Amino acid sequence: MDEKYVLGIDSGTESVRVGLFDLRGRPLAYASREYPTFYPHPGWAEQDAESIWKCTCLAIRELLRNTRISQDSIVGIGADGTTSTVGMADEKNRVLRKLILWSDVRAASQAARITETHHEVLKYIGGVASAEGMTAKALWLKENEPDLWHKARRVFETTDYLTFKMTGRWTASIFNASVRWNYVSTLNGWREDFFEQIGLKDVLEKWPEEVLSMGELQGELTEEAAEEMGLRAGIPVAQGGTDAAAGMIGLGACTPGRLALILGSSSVLLANREKPYFAKHTIMLPDAVVKGLWLWVGGEASTGSVIRWFKDQFCFEENEEAKRKNMRIYELLDKKAAEVQLGSNGIIVLQHWQGSRVYLDPLSRGVIWGLTLASTKAQIYRAILEGCAYSTKLSIDTNQDMDFDGMWVCGGGARSEFFLQIHADVCNLPVYLTEVPEAVCLGSAMLGAVAAGCYKDVFEAAENMVHIKQKIEPDKNNNKQYEFYYRMYRETYSHMKDLIHQVAEHHIHTNKT
Repeated sequence: MDEKYVLGIDSGTESVRVGLFDLRGRPLAYASREYPTFYPHPGWAEQDAESIWKCTCLAIRELLRNTRISQDSIVGIGADGTTSTVGMADEKNRVLRKLILWSDVRAASQAARITETHHEVLKYIGGVASAEGMTAKALWLKENEPDLWHKARRVFETTDYLTFKMTGRWTASIFNASVRWNYVSTLNGWREDFFEQIGLKDVLEKWPEEVLSMGELQGELTEEAAEEMGLRAGIPVAQGGTDAAAGMIGLGACTPGRLALILGSSSVLLANREKPYFAKHTIMLPDAVVKGLWLWVGGEASTGSVIRWFKDQFCFEENEEAKRKNMRIYELLDKKAAEVQLGSNGIIVLQHWQGSRVYLDPLSRGVIWGLTLASTKAQIYRAILEGCAYSTKLSIDTNQDMDFDGMWVCGGGARSEFFLQIHADVCNLPVYLTEVPEAVCLGSAMLGAVAAGCYKDVFEAAENMVHIKQKIEPDKNNNKQYEFYYRMYRETYSHMKDLIHQVAEHHIHTNKT
């Protein structure tokens, strides 16, 4: 009998990655394709839905060419996408415009108006509507593109689009709907009075009617999709969710007490709880990943993207040096930053390049201070890494009544042990790395395994498919030293936010006029 495999599709910010895994979680092959992002205005970001789908099909075909398995041995498929990457389609399912990317904050004023309602549903997302969210973006589309809004039969996210393209069925993920669409399962889903109050009641007719749990059978691969992807028709397709939620599953971090940290272009923290804890700026969602548990969500909008920005803008010489030494550029930058004393010679970086998710403040902007004529690129680079770790601790501190056993980490940032050690030291928590670095791909594949009936739930899938390979312990002395700099990081926002808002609002007004 042939080995059974499951396919995970991870549609990220910059590319789609696909992975094929056996039912022990061992990867057989990976493939990826990049797609472009368009920036028509400051704070805006868009992508093309059809490019994402074509890249997905090309990546899967490449993966299959690199393997010699039987088509019948692929028993399940799962897919994830960036949350709140929003699009519209007409009654014939033709996409009407480019997708508004998750990091796009054009809907800041709509989010502010939604927040001003103080409606009960906002309690579950910390009391503040996010400009990143589906609801605010849908309201922006209705108000700014009324002709397209009238034509739209469907308003959707990337995950919805991928599963639709595979099965011909429009559904929504309970994770995405809960975290960004103001869906609350304990309030029987969507509250019509809330959407009527914000002038968006008609969106309920445009969103998918069915909201499914992650890992629930969404449908089967159609003949048309199978031909495009190079697969056989009839393969079970799981309901997915956001890439971060898939990463949590792929890390085996769904058990309460475990903290999942996904270090990508942004950072996302996820932890399940037995009971809810409500506070300002605290996102607390029922049933979002596992039925019967409450999900806490934290993180920051710009982390890995700021690291990459610094590398692209200021590290030409280091890039050439890395090539000469046959090293990864980030490996070289880490090596230079490791020679810098903890605290980066007094440099503090508030990495709000695309607003702040922790403070739910789309108008916040980046700050670098403490510079002197003795400051070096290595010091600034280390300060960026430390700022990212400070934001992780800040998110954790908002969840004050929950103790964590450690951080289970994946994403591009997890490739840097130096970066992870800073996180461990700042947060005073051990960091766990799993055998499969592509935990998001694995998580989506695990959902495919659950939908196919190979495992009863994500916990049983994790017992069989997730394995720890390394533990990084925090340095207690470093943690004590970081307390001062962490306090300075926290105070930077409170002291600077009024000035930052004035400049951001002036810039927005100037561009409009």
